[in-house]
Amino acid sequence: MTERRLAQIAWLARLALALVFIWHGLAPKILWLSPDEVAMIAAHGLPDHALFAPESIARIGGITEILLGIALLAVRRQRWPLLVAGAVLLVLLLDVALLSPHLLIQAFNPLSTNLAALALCAVAWLAEAPSAADS
Repeated sequence: MTERRLAQIAWLARLALALVFIWHGLAPKILWLSPDEVAMIAAHGLPDHALFAPESIARIGGITEILLGIALLAVRRQRWPLLVAGAVLLVLLLDVALLSPHLLIQAFNPLSTNLAALALCAVAWLAEAPSAADS
């Protein structure tokens, strides 16, 4: 496969992954705060203090996800955003599995979404791997 084709594949995977993070940060956390998001955060049993309000944490999480989506698009010469995205996806999936497992059987659930996004991370990572000719 040509370097140009690999670069196109990597860009498409990064774009799709960035859109997942931007959408999931914007829609259910900032624009239309989802009750499921609030419930998942509340499941952690955080102290009853304004600093730990699930609504505030959801919005901070949404901003963070949007920033990660932007980093995936803006920092194309480095692969660290892919590692961060993969780690975030794994940690959040584990968090849901431990604290809100009932969500794993819902339509368009975190399991299917996160596994698909992890596959996009892997595709971009592999497509961006240095070739033997670069060594």
